[in-house]
Amino acid sequence: MAPTTTPRVRRTAQNTQYTYNLTSRIHTVQTYPVLSPQGATILIYGHENGITIVWRGGRRFKPEVAKEAERGSTSKQNGKPPADAVMILDSDDEDTEPAKGGSFVDEPQFEDSVDQDAPYPEIIQTLDLEFGTAVLHLATLPITPCTAEDAAWGGAEILKEKIVFAASCATREVFLITLPLVPPSPQSKARAELQESLLAGKAGNGKWGETLTPLHGQSKCSDGLAMTLVKPKISTDRSKSTERSRSESRAKPRVIVAAHASDACGTLRLWDIPLEGSPKAGTRIEPFQAEYLSKPLTSISFNPTYSTQLLCNASPDAVRIYDYALASMAPDEMSDGPFPSQGSWLISFYPPFARPASTRKPILAADWIAHGRAILVLLADGQWGIWDIDGVSPQGPALFGKPGSGIRGDALTEFNVSGYVEGTSPLRNPASQRVSGGGSDFVPMTPHSRRDALAATNGPERLASVKGGVVVTSVPASATTTADESVALWIGGAEHIFVIPGVLKFWDAQVRKGAGGGVNLFSGAQPTRMVRLNDLSVGLMGERCTGVGAIVRFSESGDTISAGHEGLPVELLVCGETRLVIVRESETVVGTRIGGVVGRRKRLSERAKEHTAIVVYPRPEQPGSVAYNLSVGPRRKVSRSALDDTTFAEPSLLLRDTPSQEPAAAPAAQHLPSRPRAGGLAFADSLNAAADVEQADEEDDRDVEVEMLDIMEIDRELDALDSGRGRGRKKVIFES
Repeated sequence: MAPTTTPRVRRTAQNTQYTYNLTSRIHTVQTYPVLSPQGATILIYGHENGITIVWRGGRRFKPEVAKEAERGSTSKQNGKPPADAVMILDSDDEDTEPAKGGSFVDEPQFEDSVDQDAPYPEIIQTLDLEFGTAVLHLATLPITPCTAEDAAWGGAEILKEKIVFAASCATREVFLITLPLVPPSPQSKARAELQESLLAGKAGNGKWGETLTPLHGQSKCSDGLAMTLVKPKISTDRSKSTERSRSESRAKPRVIVAAHASDACGTLRLWDIPLEGSPKAGTRIEPFQAEYLSKPLTSISFNPTYSTQLLCNASPDAVRIYDYALASMAPDEMSDGPFPSQGSWLISFYPPFARPASTRKPILAADWIAHGRAILVLLADGQWGIWDIDGVSPQGPALFGKPGSGIRGDALTEFNVSGYVEGTSPLRNPASQRVSGGGSDFVPMTPHSRRDALAATNGPERLASVKGGVVVTSVPASATTTADESVALWIGGAEHIFVIPGVLKFWDAQVRKGAGGGVNLFSGAQPTRMVRLNDLSVGLMGERCTGVGAIVRFSESGDTISAGHEGLPVELLVCGETRLVIVRESETVVGTRIGGVVGRRKRLSERAKEHTAIVVYPRPEQPGSVAYNLSVGPRRKVSRSALDDTTFAEPSLLLRDTPSQEPAAAPAAQHLPSRPRAGGLAFADSLNAAADVEQADEEDDRDVEVEMLDIMEIDRELDALDSGRGRGRKKVIFES
């Protein structure tokens, strides 16, 4: 079901939220890493009736084309022809047969440039693929976000023209779906053949240029999906025939789809599908590998660099790496496929134990970072950690004498760096949140005490119901920045959602902090710290958070790749039950630019001023506070000495010290407040006068440049102290 094209805009103190209301419950959402040819970001989400693809941003359709499509669709509404329609009574069957047999060729027409006056990227087009059942999981290729011209990853030219993703349904079916990158034109959606039947636009009919490849072998609904792109290696084994070697040398890129389910105590299946030249209709594609596990997996993800390695989260036991191309036994001569019939488990990473119990902490999510050379894990008690596999960290310790490896541990795999997510201390110490009512051990079972007793339960059952996730998004390099990765973490709900703008810079800052290098005065610059996003419940409007995604902020023109110039390099995509919320860090917040003090506001265009959203902008020259004198009595000056002498003195002492009582009473009478002569609502005139006063422009005496120079000087001094720490004693003199 397509979302509303016009979002509800809500601006908070930190970010701007765009809420899109949907008509059905959504289960999953994915951001496709390749932009459409006209520069739109593609969002794919699964709901109770199928899949919806959304093209957001980029160049819009030409207005005359959209109006023509609307005119054509309304003219055939309810079967009533327009008033000026011409009815042809004499029809020839021979002329109509070629028209019915001809296929529709979609030629969308877009504007020449992107609308720079738009206040936010608009939804250009939506497309619904009806499956007749709920779509629970989606998977896309783990490639760096790029434009359509640069999307030939691994030599797959089809990625320049097609959307390739996998989907699993509630009826245990798994599909590999391809779809054109270009959004369908309004004329294509207004075709008469789509209005003749409700099932004309069902997925698989080819009306939108899509192809569905069913993947068989599942006996239960899939619990997770992952996919990657590989090119089989050239086989040089002499036992193989020459024809087989030549066929493998000419092999084209293929897609590997992995799915895990809970049948038979947990299974992992992998399918091999040719990317170019889809199989014939009715062809059953069976998995080439089926791994039976001791317990079901929680999540899986392919390595973006080493495409044969699959990261498997077997919470709470361990996180394991599976390689489907590395045979665990002698090669089978009877196998005709390019991959062995059984893969190998390479290594297992064990999380720490939950104190004081003897069980391990549940693993909420784990994903590859540093382009597949390290693993970031999020635990149920709010702890996060990084396992350094290839020695990416500056420390780079060795394991078993192998240089470059950063893994250490036996029953417990040691983190290279670790920490705790802000605001998750109640998950680790629930008893600290209770307020002790006395020294007695007897506690009556009231509803309040029962809630505290449940919260104080120790063991894995306390953390079993905690939900969370980790989303890693590659940020492409630009003219001013290097390629990095941005990570979004969420635990519990919308109250605990965090973004790491740059993983490598954040990792380096954590290593320096642990080694005693110190941090910046204001907790570090934005790329070196974990940013918490607040007030996200404003956009969700009471719904719970079910998932988080990320959208890379490209340039406004869409031609060159550059991360956002202000704020975070990504936009956060928060998935509710029936709402999608896109969160962009506000450009008017103080400190969005690194080192900035005064936020700058974009100049609103005429298009933005006509928007119907409730966006409140304060007056740019409004002073901080305005004082009004609402007293109706005559103004009098009260001296400070007189108040100090007479306010807190007793009347008897005042009369005793004065030589004559009559002269002393006169000055005291001048300090007494006089009652207004006019009673009732006479003060309303003063209120109206105060409200009508125009706020005078007051020049701010604050010199921002001088303050900035002072802060920069402090930062330089702290950096100098940090760089020389550990070399010896130094004397620090603070001059007043």
